[in-house]
Amino acid sequence: MRLQIWLIFLAPPVLLIALYALGLSIPVPHLGRDYVVKIALPEAGDPVGLPKVHGPPDRSRPLVLIDPGHGGKDPGASAANYREKDIALALALALRDRLIADGGVRVALTREDDTFLVLEERPEIARRMNADLFVSIHADSAGEASEASGASIYTLSAQASSEAAARFAERENSADRLNGVRIEGQSADVSAILVELSQRRVQESSAEFARLVVREGEGALVFHPRPRRSAALAVLRAPDVPAVLYEAGFITNPTDAARLTSPESRNRFAEVMARAIRIYFARQAGA
Repeated sequence: MRLQIWLIFLAPPVLLIALYALGLSIPVPHLGRDYVVKIALPEAGDPVGLPKVHGPPDRSRPLVLIDPGHGGKDPGASAANYREKDIALALALALRDRLIADGGVRVALTREDDTFLVLEERPEIARRMNADLFVSIHADSAGEASEASGASIYTLSAQASSEAAARFAERENSADRLNGVRIEGQSADVSAILVELSQRRVQESSAEFARLVVREGEGALVFHPRPRRSAALAVLRAPDVPAVLYEAGFITNPTDAARLTSPESRNRFAEVMARAIRIYFARQAGA
């Protein structure tokens, strides 16, 4: 939409400059009155470029925003014939379908196809949609350590919970720089304080949801020996939306990769995650 608007305004002067350079002119009719060019623009306040919301039309129902990692020109981790962006999207679509089938919540995806999104767009979409929960889905890479396996779930932390988590945060954040969240009309110091206070509140909710995922997934999902982690991940930095990043497994591990791409494993993941989401929202409603 932004590109289209820029083209509308830039195309006429560019065309006139080109014609002038060629020594050509455009005859303009004189009918004794001015001409007005009308351009259809979205209504004020209409969301532009936000994803479709699935599920009940009742806006009082909680909204889950699912974020399949990477996409488009950014494939994420790759190994053999597997690409992280494809695995993340397949898991996200399975979770979307399960949540819609179960009912009771609204659900949207940051992308439903092989679209590229810059890193800062993802949490910003959650904020603009007033999402009640943000779930980013990825598949990890262990490099030469192909024996590493199992799922992990990350929540935001100012300092990484381990050296491995720190390396992961550095790799993910390099996709697109995000230097915190701007709060308009405030100084940088005040903005930093407000963001920190807001993040502190949502971190508690994020940690509660992460615990539910691990609890509900016991015996159904294959977790890393240390499934709960925290890192300074840019994609989790929406200061007012509880958010987690689910690492479904290690794409560099052949066993994990085969499991992540099987329909049965995707269905189990969707069942566990949907159940954890329902319990989380039930607890939030009773709080």
